[in-house]
Amino acid sequence: MKSKRRWYKEVYRPVTERHPERDYPFKTLSDIEVEPVYTHEDLTDFDPEEELGYPGQYPFTRGVQASMYRGRLWTMRMFAGFGTAEQTNKRFRALLDAGQTGLSTAFDLPTLMGYDSDHPMSRGEVGKCGVAVSSLADMEVLFAGIDPAKVTTSMTINSPANAIWAMYLAMAQRKGASWDSVGGTIQNDILKEFIAQKEYIFPPKPSVKLVIDTFEWGPKNVPRWNFISVSGYHIREAGSTAVQELAFTLYNGIHYVQQALERGIAIDDFAPRISFFFNVHNDFFEEIAKFRAARRIWARQMRERFGATNEKSWMLRTHAQTAGVSLAAQQPLVNIARVAVQALAGVLGGTNSLHTDAFDEALALPTEEAAKVALRTQQVIAYETGVGHTVDPLAGSYYLEHLTDEMERRCLAYFDQIDAIGGVEAAIETGFFAHEIGEASYRQQREIDRRERFVVGVNSFVEEHPEIPLQLVDSEVQRVQLERLERVRRERDSHRVDGALAALREAAVDGRNTMPAFLEAAHALCTLGEQMDVLRNVYGVYEEPVTI
Repeated sequence: MKSKRRWYKEVYRPVTERHPERDYPFKTLSDIEVEPVYTHEDLTDFDPEEELGYPGQYPFTRGVQASMYRGRLWTMRMFAGFGTAEQTNKRFRALLDAGQTGLSTAFDLPTLMGYDSDHPMSRGEVGKCGVAVSSLADMEVLFAGIDPAKVTTSMTINSPANAIWAMYLAMAQRKGASWDSVGGTIQNDILKEFIAQKEYIFPPKPSVKLVIDTFEWGPKNVPRWNFISVSGYHIREAGSTAVQELAFTLYNGIHYVQQALERGIAIDDFAPRISFFFNVHNDFFEEIAKFRAARRIWARQMRERFGATNEKSWMLRTHAQTAGVSLAAQQPLVNIARVAVQALAGVLGGTNSLHTDAFDEALALPTEEAAKVALRTQQVIAYETGVGHTVDPLAGSYYLEHLTDEMERRCLAYFDQIDAIGGVEAAIETGFFAHEIGEASYRQQREIDRRERFVVGVNSFVEEHPEIPLQLVDSEVQRVQLERLERVRRERDSHRVDGALAALREAAVDGRNTMPAFLEAAHALCTLGEQMDVLRNVYGVYEEPVTI
């Protein structure tokens, strides 16, 4: 067999001298150089048993379930939420009727920031980027006609996650559903808010304390619930590379584990219910490698660093979403192709759950038709392509295994950098994450502006794009929401409200677990804003430091 070096000298170089390579950067979006060909020589230290193993076995590079999609397809969980609870409930039911297998809830900006819909800061934002939820009354309308014991629900909520989760569980109780049968996920990843999305309320330490309250309370009371989804998605949407997304997300997960252990919680009591959430961008093989590297790194950290003994504690289970940041307003129908390629990468990477973006999301909220096309994209991959017939079908590819190893190496190098700074919170305060993501985002945009990277319809193959129908939020949303909120305040038991808010304050001041108090506040119909104001008074409000 010819060596790679000899092939390059005797075969490849003469060809490229006659027909030069394209003037294009042959590197991944994480700036990893891509060679013309990969062979066994690129995997000289590669031990298949050590690095791969088998599906469903440590280190889970090939997937966390032995049968993967042969046993059960990934959960098709489309992100939905806009306007009033009634409008989003209608969209939920339409998606379920179209074959969706799980719900995923988007909340509006006031809800994400812990404000009621009638707060002055909410004006003009109610129901715009998600559904407005100010109390248990909204939650009950949002899930009317939906059995929480039969459909799992994901909720993208962070700073007010404890309160929103308590409202969902109170809703389930009122429907007669046992918490043992209720499954789902709250995102509840506050660290990535400080790093990327910036929808924080309280300073980092008390914010993380609230997260660990769910680690402590959740497994004992709602055993099927994932009480955190450690999220790289928003880190990537802020402009990071795939390597940065991988490293910062896993390091955040490690920080939560350390904090839970310091609380005195046994690792195998909480680790099996930690879940993750990754972006799926355009660089097809890099994205597949990212998922495989993530599972292997997490398994090794949990077993070797933290001493977890339950196999489920080693498993990185993840939701994935196609890259909203990659969608273009120009020629929006081209986004269907982008989403399909990204979704295929997520499936080949072994995601456990998937949301596919709608083609019109760069312009407005998805119309019902666009959301259905996005769901149908997943269904075509699931039922027509055969990619789920065998587990991890690309394993053993010289290129893919090299790329997986390289992403792991670069991820662990970032771990060392963050350790040297003093950990996640120190890296937030010094602006390390902001600098790294900012530099990566600037580099990527500069390459697009210089046409060093092509984006179809944006800097290449440009043409006029057709008008498409848009989903706009009716101005009536705020009126409907304010009327329900006013009715709740008028009809609820004010003495119970005062008692519940006082109990929440006491739990926060004393440093006790806040979840029991949040549940009582939900049943008492305390509003989200009232609960968050209690904690604002106890914990204070975070202001991002100025860094240069």
